[in-house]
Amino acid sequence: QVQLVESGGGMVQAGGSLTLSCAHSERTLDTFTVAWFRQTPGKEREFVTRITWSSQHKYYEDSVKGRFTISWDKAKNTVFLQMNNLKPEDTAVYYCAAKYGIAASDNRNSYKDWGQGTQVIVSS
Repeated sequence: QVQLVESGGGMVQAGGSLTLSCAHSERTLDTFTVAWFRQTPGKEREFVTRITWSSQHKYYEDSVKGRFTISWDKAKNTVFLQMNNLKPEDTAVYYCAAKYGIAASDNRNSYKDWGQGTQVIVSS
């Protein structure tokens, strides 16, 4: 089981930026995919973005394309989510998750290991 710990959430005004971090326990996850999901009260957890260990495969949900960037710093055992031009609709609890294998998946049920989540609030 991979241990994941998110950090970096907070409150920001619309148009601002935040960087979320997801520290993972294993030194190498070369056969893993790490993704970010987000959830608001009363709604299902939704896919935001994913990255493979090689960092050659990245994919973004349409509403965050051009604003969010996912990256993997292997020296720090950390996946980052840089969020720019934030909007009030980005307000949610953000979770990172990991799954074995590099097969593409936006389905939360494919991801077996999850962090505890970090709250992002964007005020208008």
